[in-house]
Amino acid sequence: MIRAPRAVPAWLAHPFRWQRLPVPWAAVARGALCAGPLLGAGIATGHPAPGVLTGLGSMLAGVNDRPGTRRTGIVHIGLPALASALGMLIGASLQTVGAGWWVVPALFAVGFVSGAGSVAGPVRSNAGMQMLATTVLGAGMPLPGAPWAKALYVLAGCLWLLLLRLVVRSPRPAGGALSGERAAVATVFDALSGALAAAGGPGAEAARRRLTAALDRADEALRLRRLTGRLLRRTATPQELLLAERFAAATALCEASVALLWEARPLPARVAESPRRFADALRTGQPPGRLSAPETSTPARGAFDQALLDAAVAFARREPTTTQGAAEPAPVPAVREALRALGGRSRPGRGLFGPAGRDYGLRVAVCIAASAAVALLLRADHWYWLPATATFLVKPDLGPLFSRTVNRFAGTLAGVLVFAGAGELLTGSWWPALVAGAGGALLPFAVRHFALQTVAITLMVLSFVYAGGARQAATERIVDTSIACVIVLVVGHLPRLADPRRRVGQRVTSALRATERFLRHVLEAEPGADTTERRALRRAAYRALGEARAAAETAAAELLAARDRNPDWLTVVSAAERIVDAATACAVRLDHGAHRPSLDEAERLCRALAAMADALEDPRRRRDTPVPDRDLRPVPDCATLTDVAAELEHIRGYAGTG
Repeated sequence: MIRAPRAVPAWLAHPFRWQRLPVPWAAVARGALCAGPLLGAGIATGHPAPGVLTGLGSMLAGVNDRPGTRRTGIVHIGLPALASALGMLIGASLQTVGAGWWVVPALFAVGFVSGAGSVAGPVRSNAGMQMLATTVLGAGMPLPGAPWAKALYVLAGCLWLLLLRLVVRSPRPAGGALSGERAAVATVFDALSGALAAAGGPGAEAARRRLTAALDRADEALRLRRLTGRLLRRTATPQELLLAERFAAATALCEASVALLWEARPLPARVAESPRRFADALRTGQPPGRLSAPETSTPARGAFDQALLDAAVAFARREPTTTQGAAEPAPVPAVREALRALGGRSRPGRGLFGPAGRDYGLRVAVCIAASAAVALLLRADHWYWLPATATFLVKPDLGPLFSRTVNRFAGTLAGVLVFAGAGELLTGSWWPALVAGAGGALLPFAVRHFALQTVAITLMVLSFVYAGGARQAATERIVDTSIACVIVLVVGHLPRLADPRRRVGQRVTSALRATERFLRHVLEAEPGADTTERRALRRAAYRALGEARAAAETAAAELLAARDRNPDWLTVVSAAERIVDAATACAVRLDHGAHRPSLDEAERLCRALAAMADALEDPRRRRDTPVPDRDLRPVPDCATLTDVAAELEHIRGYAGTG
C-alpha cells in the first residue's frame, strides 16, 4: 500500500522560507557608504571608538532602511535612532558607575519596556528592540568616552544614513515633484492590475492582500506629507491636491474591483490593463491613453467602469477641484495624530500595560535578564554578546521562535567563519572597515531571510569588536550564541509567555471588531450617503486583518502551537476577510439599486460578529453570549448577504472551540 507523503510541519519548514523581493540597489549603495567608511575614518584618525559607535548607529539605522518615501524613511529610521541613542546613554551610564550585577535588573526593566512596546506597531517595535540592543552594548563594550558622547556618536551614525537616504536614492521619475508619493500611488494601480488579472483564479485572495498592502503604504505616505504640512503651517500645493484626488479615485476603483474579485469570474485582459495605464501616467506625467470600453453586464462591472471613468477625469484635470489645505495653525489633534504616526497605529487593548503588552514585555525581560546573568557568571569581560543575541531572538513580532533560533545560530556560525577567513586573507589595520562595508551593503538585500540578515550583522559587529580591541572574540561568539539560543527557546516556550490566545487572539479580536464596524456601516448607511467614511472603515478593517493574519501565520509556525487549546486562527481570519469582501460587494450592489436589508437583519449580522469577538476576547462570555439564529435569510437582490451569513456561521464554529 502506497502511503501519501506527509506534509512537512510548519515549524520545521519555516526556517527555509525565502522572500522574493527586488534588489534595492539604492539601499545597497547607502549600506556600503555607512558603517565601513565611518569605521575606517575612526581607524585612520587613531580614534577607533568613535568609528565603532558611529558605525554601530549606521548599522542599526540600516536595518530600518526599507523602501518608501523620504518622509516615511524619516519616520522609520528617525524614531529608532532616538531610541538607540537613549539606550546607549543608559547602558554607558551603567558601565560608568560600575553597576556590576545591578545590570541584570536594569536590563530586565529596559527589556520589559522594549517588549511591551512591540504591540503598538512596527516602528515602535523596532525602536524598542534597538534601544535594548544599544543598552546591552553600552553596558558591556569597553569603549572610552562619556555616556552622553557615546550616545551622540550613535545618533550621528544614524543621522549619517538618514542623510544618505535623502541623497542616494533611486532615479526620480519623469513626472516632476512628489516622486515618492506618486510612486506609492502608482504601485496601488499596479497592484490593482495584478488583482484584476488574477480574478477567478487561485491567486485572487493573495493578489487582493497585496492590493490592500499597497493601499496602506500609499495612504501612509500621503498622510505623513499632509501632517507635515499642517505642523509646518504650509499651504498644500496644487500638485499635492491633485495627487490626493487621484488617490481617492484609486480607492474608489479598488472598492469596485473588490466586488469584481468577489464575483470570481476571469476578466478580459483589457480590463486589467487599464489601471496599469494610470500607473504609467503617474510615473511619466503623460496621459493614460485609451482605456477599456464600458460594460454593464453586472452591477460590479458597472461600478468598476464608472470608477474607471471618474479616475480618467481625475487624471485629465491639471488643476485640483478643491482649494483645501491653506496654511493654518496646527491644532492639538494634528500634533497628536503626527505623534501616533511616528510610532505606528496604536489600538485599544494594545497599550504598554495591556494583556498582550505585559506578556510580550515579560517574555523579553526574562530572556534578557537570564542571558545577562549567565553571561556575567561565565565571564566578566565581553559578556554583552549573549544578551545582545537574545535581544534579536526573543522579539515576538520577528517570526516564529524556533525558526529565528535556528537561523540565528546558522547565520552567526557562517558570519564568524567568513570573518575569520577574511582575517586570514587580509592584512593591516584597515580590513575590519572593509568587512563592515561589505556587511552594510549586504544588509538591505538580506531582509529576504533571517539567517542572511544575521550573517550581515555578525560581520559588522565582529568588525566593530575587533577594531575596539577584542582580537579573539570570534570563537566566544559561537559559544555565546548557542547559550542564548537555548535560553530563548526555554523561556520563550513557558506556558504563560507563549500563549497564542493572548498574543494572537487580541489581534484577531481587533480585526473582527473592525470588520463588524465596516459591515454595520454598509448595512445601515442611508442611500446616497457619502462613501468617504465607508472606504476609511474598509481600509481599517483590511489593515487590522492583515496584522491578524501575520500574527496567526507566526503562531501556526511555532514549535508548540497548542492547537488543541486554541482556535484555528488562520481560518477565522480568512473567513473575516471574505466577510469584508462580501460586504464591499454588497455595498456596490446597494449603490446600484439593490434592496437594502431591514434594520433587524442588519443588526443580527452585526451582533453575530460582535458576539464572536467577545467570545475570543473573554472565553467566559461564551456560555452567556446568545448564539445568532441559524435562519439568516437572504435579502432579495443582495445575494452576497447570504455568503456573509455563511461565513458568520463558519467563524462561530471556530470561535466556540477551545
